[in-house]
Amino acid sequence: MIQFLLNNTPISYRMERPDLTVLDFLRECRHLRGTKEGCASGDCGACTAVLVEQGEHGLEYRNFNSCITFLGSLHGKQLITVEHLKNHDRLHPVQQAMVDQHGSQCGFCTPGFVMSLFSLYKTSQTGQITNHEENIKEYLSGNLCRCTGYFPIVRAAVQSLTDPMPDQFDHASREISDILASISDEPEPASFHAPTSIRELARLKNDCPDARLLAGGTDLALEVTQQHGDLHEIIYLGRVQELRAFRRTETRIEIGATVTLDRLDIELGDDFPELKALLKRFGSRQIRNLGTVGGNIANASPIADITPVLIAMDATCVLENLEGQREILLEKYFHGYKQTDLKDNEFIRCVHIPVPADNTHLKICKISKRFDDDISAVCLAALINVEDGKTTRIRIAFGGMAEIPKRAIHCEKTLLDQPLEAGVIVQAKAALDRDFQPISDIRASATYRMDVAKNLLDRICLELSENPPVTRIDQL
Repeated sequence: MIQFLLNNTPISYRMERPDLTVLDFLRECRHLRGTKEGCASGDCGACTAVLVEQGEHGLEYRNFNSCITFLGSLHGKQLITVEHLKNHDRLHPVQQAMVDQHGSQCGFCTPGFVMSLFSLYKTSQTGQITNHEENIKEYLSGNLCRCTGYFPIVRAAVQSLTDPMPDQFDHASREISDILASISDEPEPASFHAPTSIRELARLKNDCPDARLLAGGTDLALEVTQQHGDLHEIIYLGRVQELRAFRRTETRIEIGATVTLDRLDIELGDDFPELKALLKRFGSRQIRNLGTVGGNIANASPIADITPVLIAMDATCVLENLEGQREILLEKYFHGYKQTDLKDNEFIRCVHIPVPADNTHLKICKISKRFDDDISAVCLAALINVEDGKTTRIRIAFGGMAEIPKRAIHCEKTLLDQPLEAGVIVQAKAALDRDFQPISDIRASATYRMDVAKNLLDRICLELSENPPVTRIDQL
């Protein structure tokens, strides 16, 4: 039995299927059909709803894709859909703004837009919104519309953010917090486990080695919604507090496996602006609100965006089971396509990143078919130290160039202890041919990938040289 709030209504639901999605629950079990199914893969945003849970400074409202979120992960939280925004006979300010600005035509995508705007509206009340134009684009990047051309929707966002006032959710916030706090620690369905401690997680993974580990589920759920598979047993990681840890010491940064990509942005974005820029392009806000660092690693995708960055930063991965922990270099975690060093009874606990020296440069470049909400064709990450015009340390990792995220070892050796001069850069680009033999697929041809990789290497070397011979286009 899982327990959560559907708006203000307590729900106790006995799950017969551990892989029941929130969208199917809403539409088929509760007949709430304002939330739409468009793509069933977290791309179009028509299924967007809002998840509410207790945060460090009160209730946090996060938009998410209900089509790729399993219902069991709602235990102890509040779910708000478009049907719940109206207050008696009065539209919510974001709904009224959409009406006033003619933001809806066919209406299919409108509920998803409204819920993303609602999440933005609630966040703006906390004072976290400082740049309306930038935040509006970010919050709406995961919602697609084929009718309005977005301008009326953006105007609706601007109207709703102009002096946002308390709404019915604010007035009920204390009561909601008390109800959520009173929900029992663990759900009871036999096939959907939700441990609350590392020890319990280790025991479950030992006893149920075939159970699938679920964090954000933004990729795992596609096995159900796109491949029409069945997940018979799930271990949900979202309630294990130790996996959500984020710690800093003088020598390293510890990132728990279930730290979300949105939180990673908050914790590290100011220290590493290039990482912050990459995360803005990592899926949509709906995806980043649920997707996790550990999930991006465990998925072992060759085109994952976070893993090349972590490899370039010399990250290690802490793996754990009932017998204890072991720590390995992240680059050694990947053995082949979707093959990793993880044993059947192990799970990823955290990632450790050494604190870079003061003269360290982090460079990240992502190439995809569109800027927002798209998967990489090629992603480069490089950690470089330059002293007296020479590279004293260099680590370069690529995604999309091999069957795994992989370092460019020959390229690194060519650049190490050398000045970043034209002749050296030409040799380093040629060395990439020894490091990689990319494939052609739907995202890019092998030739394109190699040409892009060499051009990206050219770009970061020019940026780091003392007198770059070219001016970057985005600086014109």
